Amino acid sequence: MKIKIEGLNHIYNPGNPFEIKALDDVNLEIDKGEFVGLIGHTGSGKSTLIQHLNGLLKATSGKIFIGDTEITKKDVKLKSVRQKVGLVFQYPEHQLFEETVYKDIAFGPKNLGLSEEEVDKRIKESMELVGLNFTEVKDRSPFELSGGQRRRVAIAGVLAMKPDILILDEPTAGLDPKGRDEILGQIKHLYDKYNITIILVSHSMEDIAKLVNRLIVMHKGKVNMEGNPRDIFKRVDELERIGLGIPQITYLMRELRNRGKDVKDDVLTVDEAKIELLKYLRSNDNA
Repeated sequence: MKIKIEGLNHIYNPGNPFEIKALDDVNLEIDKGEFVGLIGHTGSGKSTLIQHLNGLLKATSGKIFIGDTEITKKDVKLKSVRQKVGLVFQYPEHQLFEETVYKDIAFGPKNLGLSEEEVDKRIKESMELVGLNFTEVKDRSPFELSGGQRRRVAIAGVLAMKPDILILDEPTAGLDPKGRDEILGQIKHLYDKYNITIILVSHSMEDIAKLVNRLIVMHKGKVNMEGNPRDIFKRVDELERIGLGIPQITYLMRELRNRGKDVKDDVLTVDEAKIELLKYLRSNDNA
């Protein structure tokens, strides 16, 4: 399902001394099946933008289309929009409230008026997608689980609605390295299996580099850059001027290149760096 944004503006506290223009003439298109990374420093407009995509915030002006539906129209039914666009907030586990994992994940599907059989099927499917064992976890209180498991329960609750578009706002925030890797692995598995449209908001350049196939950079409410992550991360000076950076491994490879080592300097992940460094070492051994 395609997303199209035309001339989107959003002003907080209009007409008073605290007025802030959070979005400034944003124009974007995101095609069905894209895995998009959205980055920008605090206050760049990232969170404001994603909250427009399922109608949580009302545009000051401009248009947003989800598929063929213009969701910025006054008479649009936002309930149907929110079934298509699933939004997982930062620290979503803070929104868990039911006494069992099963009941928490069931909350959304039940509100759709689905049969008990369909609800049960969706709960099992969504728990499998996020790597939770249905039999072992379904009757447990979500508050007994680890932070990473609670995060997965919250994501499963959104997936059980079967959205066409999934938006994740800092899904690894506050997790330890193991929990972060598990969540990212499940998101990658979800994308590979269903090829749904995913928008990932993150401050971690490493997370972004591992996963997305397109990158959108926000700055002062505007789209500052967009394109292939490898091309965007080559623009180091521009990124640093707006308070961002590149993956740490990319900085390392750039430094090696600057010191005369014959290695690529557009490497984005540790795995890519291993391959490149082994190739360099072998070529020197053979020299």
